[in-house]
Amino acid sequence: MLNIKIKAQLKKLPTTSGVYIFKNKNGEIVYVGKATSLKSRVSSYFLNKNQEEYIRPIEKMIAQVEKIKTIETETVLEALILEANLIKKHKPKYNVDGKDDKSFAYFVITKEDFPRVLIVRETDLRKSNQSSVISHRKKSEDKKPHNNKKLQATGYLPTGQAGDLQAIGIFGPYTSKIQMQIALKIIRKIFPFHNRREKSEKGCLEFQLGLCPGPYAGAISKEDYKKNIKGIKMILEGKKKGLLKFLEKEMLRYSKEEKYEKALETKNKIFALKHIQEIALLGGEIKTDIKKDFRIEAYDISNISGEFAVGSMVVFGGGNPDKSQYRKFKIKTVIGANDVGMMREMLIRRLNNNWPLPELIILDGGRGHLNMGLKILGENNLDIPIVGVAKGPDRKKLEVVGGENIKNKKIIDILKDKKLLKRITDEAHRFAITYHKKIRDVGFSGK
Repeated sequence: MLNIKIKAQLKKLPTTSGVYIFKNKNGEIVYVGKATSLKSRVSSYFLNKNQEEYIRPIEKMIAQVEKIKTIETETVLEALILEANLIKKHKPKYNVDGKDDKSFAYFVITKEDFPRVLIVRETDLRKSNQSSVISHRKKSEDKKPHNNKKLQATGYLPTGQAGDLQAIGIFGPYTSKIQMQIALKIIRKIFPFHNRREKSEKGCLEFQLGLCPGPYAGAISKEDYKKNIKGIKMILEGKKKGLLKFLEKEMLRYSKEEKYEKALETKNKIFALKHIQEIALLGGEIKTDIKKDFRIEAYDISNISGEFAVGSMVVFGGGNPDKSQYRKFKIKTVIGANDVGMMREMLIRRLNNNWPLPELIILDGGRGHLNMGLKILGENNLDIPIVGVAKGPDRKKLEVVGGENIKNKKIIDILKDKKLLKRITDEAHRFAITYHKKIRDVGFSGK
């Protein structure tokens, strides 16, 4: 029987995004969570006990809840950050108990001339003898500063970012690395930063796309780069309102000094902060059936000896194509017959968009394509299962390359279903060929 007091509180819940806080009869916080719709998410704990997600630990927690507090946020991104800050501050029992080191991750801003922003697992920070610094389980944490602590990189850190690092800021803990990755992509579009260990933008597609401001190419001053990092830091600290006030004052100052280009840049940042697009940031909040919502992305390349090169991305919701999510790419940076290079460009451009992330990526190609894909995902801190599907000249013989370490049963079943794999890869090939013919017919004019 639903508690009358709880029932009354559920009726008053807002439908906006935000953070919910469960308290017990003693007023102690037992759990903190985030939601795109506070009313829908919180109500699901109390009204849907037959759902698969309603397991025994949750039942035990819900039995203790006497009061529900909510904090509304303007965006889901702010809810994500606020949740992490509240978990760090209050260490609620059901947020931290029973979690291992791999359950949590942190944003780390490195101490360099041009700082980078990394996503690092707690287990990797612990290996660098920082357990007393970052552990959200120890009450002494808040008494010790997070700044200027040495981070010993491990094999987990993204490819090309290994080495001894110094941190000027550590933010977290966060419980979903995927959501962190999406959040960082959103933030980076507003405040771009250099994210490669190499102190160069040579051959960097992110620089060409505007996600890296080009500090080593001399495209941005050290002062302006630090302002970008300051903006990221304030967002991660939950100080968006303060950041907007700072930027508004800066925009006015630039205008008075007749630095109109900088004033316009600042105005654009203000607009972007006020109109953050956060598609699928909390997409994993609701469990769905694989046949309808398990997102699979498949990629293919089409060209004639490097000419009129294009790429395709098709999306399947389990076993069915979702054509509204299809994307096509005109290859821009690769010259000559280099399918792996073309696929690489396409993947980087795809990951720089705020589209929903897939549960499985399929590349048309063999081991070379797979290794490239694994590297790109590593550089972007993404743990997405990826395989290559090599085909014979007649495109009838399928050979799945990779996937040996995949443990997800649903994905394993998909990879064993040769008919489904062929359907997906054939569709990616068809979509690429169709676009290639269109481009070829107009002489790659871009019309």
